[in-house]
Amino acid sequence: MNSPGLFGINNSNRNFTEKETWGKNQFNSSFPAALCKFMKNEKVDANYLKVENEKFCHGFIDINDLFGTKEDNPFFDFESKFHRYQKYLSKTVPGTDLVIWDKNKTKEIRALEIKLTAIPDNTTAELKEIEYGSEIVVRPDTIVYLVCSIIENYINDFSSLHPLFENIPKEIFDNLEELFKYYEEMIKILDHLSSNMTNEPFLLQPIWKTQGKSSMLSENCFDVFVWSSASFLKFIIDISMEIKPPKINRQNRTTIWILKMLSDFVNYGSFNHEKITNQLLYGTRNDKAFAISGNRTNKFMRCKNLEKPRVKKSSLQKIILNGGQNFLSPERRLDAIIYNTPNLF
Repeated sequence: MNSPGLFGINNSNRNFTEKETWGKNQFNSSFPAALCKFMKNEKVDANYLKVENEKFCHGFIDINDLFGTKEDNPFFDFESKFHRYQKYLSKTVPGTDLVIWDKNKTKEIRALEIKLTAIPDNTTAELKEIEYGSEIVVRPDTIVYLVCSIIENYINDFSSLHPLFENIPKEIFDNLEELFKYYEEMIKILDHLSSNMTNEPFLLQPIWKTQGKSSMLSENCFDVFVWSSASFLKFIIDISMEIKPPKINRQNRTTIWILKMLSDFVNYGSFNHEKITNQLLYGTRNDKAFAISGNRTNKFMRCKNLEKPRVKKSSLQKIILNGGQNFLSPERRLDAIIYNTPNLF
């Protein structure tokens, strides 16, 4: 008898024959990897959000290029640390959702943040399907990995970073009034970086689509969007401009975090991510970097594959294998139960 498992994920730090491996937090990172492997098997490329000619644009990326290897069976290290970034940090590198190694786990290949998101969210459920969007919630550690990705992108041309930060005083980050005087300059620096980076895969965002507000899956249900580090930086820049100083929200604060981390690295050779995210709060909590609703993410992700995802719900039986679905322990949502229970009222 075959054991429960996920398509293509047979070389990892998770044992899918154990029920605890199917918890919500684990499933939210392992299922996306399996979905990607399934799409590769079906010869379907992922949607790629990237920057070309200084503009945010859409394209496609082969799953092998997403994972950074042509090996059929790389090692998937879920909820782990990407040790290659340690040299940029003065504190221990935080964990990320997925680290991909070669099949023998002798060489780190790529780190990927993962956001498994639903469409539509509550801000877009009443709109046309082409206007559906998904909420994205971003952790502070995601920003640390984004900054490390930016540094790695420029590490062979490190001298080009110094002139960008010459006019940003090191001491302004503790003084909002002074900081705001430089805010537009900071945005220009980050925009310059995003426009001159290569497009390296950074964030894996699979979507799953429901029928409007219901919890019933759409027939055309799943697809995968991949953000390059350049496009995700440009995305943050864009949403941070919606509110300008002297007002400040989490998006503004995130751009300040990014600039401070980069500035410290340029000036000192490393940055203390824990100190930056714990102390530069500016009146907002740091439980998350920011959260953006679907009516604002739609303009970045809008395309025919967002409106009509390419992987049908029937494919679930090819992705979740040998009764693995019986190990799932979903959250019981009262509103969803009430909404989907016929003849209740």
